[in-house]
Amino acid sequence: MYFKQHRYSNLIVPASYVIDLAIINVLAYFLPINLLEPLLFHSYISISWLIMSSKNEFYRVHRFSKITHIFKLLFSQFFFYFLILYAFIGFFKQPVMSRLALGQYFVYSFLLVSVFKLLNYLLLMKYRERVKGNLRNVVIIGKNKKTDQLRQVFNERTEFGYSFHKQFSPKSKDFELQNCFDYILDNNIDEIYCSVSELKNEEIAKFISFADNNLKTLKFIPDNKNIFSKKLKFEYYDYIPVLSLRDIPLDNPINAFIKRTFDIVFSLLVIIGLLSWLTPILALLITLESKGPVFFRQSRNGIDNREFYCYKFRSMAPNKNADDIQATKNDMRITKIGRFIRKTSIDELPQFYNVLFGTMSVVGPRPHMVKHTNEYASSVDKYMVRHFVKPGITGLAQVRGYRGEVETESDIQNRIKFDIFYIENWSLFLDLKIMVQTVLNAFKGEEKAY
Repeated sequence: MYFKQHRYSNLIVPASYVIDLAIINVLAYFLPINLLEPLLFHSYISISWLIMSSKNEFYRVHRFSKITHIFKLLFSQFFFYFLILYAFIGFFKQPVMSRLALGQYFVYSFLLVSVFKLLNYLLLMKYRERVKGNLRNVVIIGKNKKTDQLRQVFNERTEFGYSFHKQFSPKSKDFELQNCFDYILDNNIDEIYCSVSELKNEEIAKFISFADNNLKTLKFIPDNKNIFSKKLKFEYYDYIPVLSLRDIPLDNPINAFIKRTFDIVFSLLVIIGLLSWLTPILALLITLESKGPVFFRQSRNGIDNREFYCYKFRSMAPNKNADDIQATKNDMRITKIGRFIRKTSIDELPQFYNVLFGTMSVVGPRPHMVKHTNEYASSVDKYMVRHFVKPGITGLAQVRGYRGEVETESDIQNRIKFDIFYIENWSLFLDLKIMVQTVLNAFKGEEKAY
């Protein structure tokens, strides 16, 4: 029954494999790449594509995946495909193979596969939303804030393709597991979402057994009121299962290399293309208004809680409290030119030198003054998690409105929440998205940019 009901869904991934393999092979056949051994080349790219797709989980796109996830998959897949293509020349000694034509082949392959994958993604979304096809029947076990939010997602995000049927409350007097099981079977429910906090261990075990025996997908909603982690990492130590609370993508050497390479290239572009001529102008304006250094340096905490000097254009008159007291609204210490460069975030530009030297990244949790780090470390839960990665010139918390002065306890808590989310969900596309939003916010002006 299960396979009959979902037979068309099961064909989506195999069909995608076939179409993508057809694209890369047909293009290679018709473009003038000057192949000495065509059969070898076609076998090479086909096998490589299958291996990379499996490794990168290129075809693992969930119905709730965001379009940014699609771009991330495309970038990762074709980054390695580019290396594989040009490695063929050296591995199999192809002196007459056209490098230019191979580059054109790569671009055309990237464009066609990208168009197909995006069309497939968007058409499936529209199909679920308008035709009401490719649906999953779901029920929710639990009645709390998290389950209500999930129910709202099922009902409002119709493009995800979830057909919500019923919500059971284990807290109600008439709740019985057998009634849930009967309803699930009678209504051909595909997926069951259980709130862990509302079920006993014995009930959870029965749900697992029922789902396994009836080919139902069972998922759990954690009571994460005090947990900001989004991803849990499941590993085996020999035969012992171990659940890790936090998986940090930047611990992966490849991810770290990609981010560091991007930081170096981008910081050099800013330093050479912008700071090289802007610094003398600002130096003149800053020193004309108030005597003192052009740059302001402040000791802050970075990765692994190590202290480093963070550089800025000086925006205040020299004062003894610069390292202790955070800037506030209408702060008398801020100069006229300082008010402008703070409002536009120009004062932060020298931190690209920090990025180049390796103490900061373009995007990451904003570094705090040493005094504030010591205060928050003992008073704010999970505050120190933000020091697992390099601090950034801008960050997810900043583009979401949590920048500048900490006025209330919720300000710092929300800042930490977004910082941890960023650390656990890093991707190059997330960095690019934050950077674009930072530029847009600078032009619009921000309430706490003072």
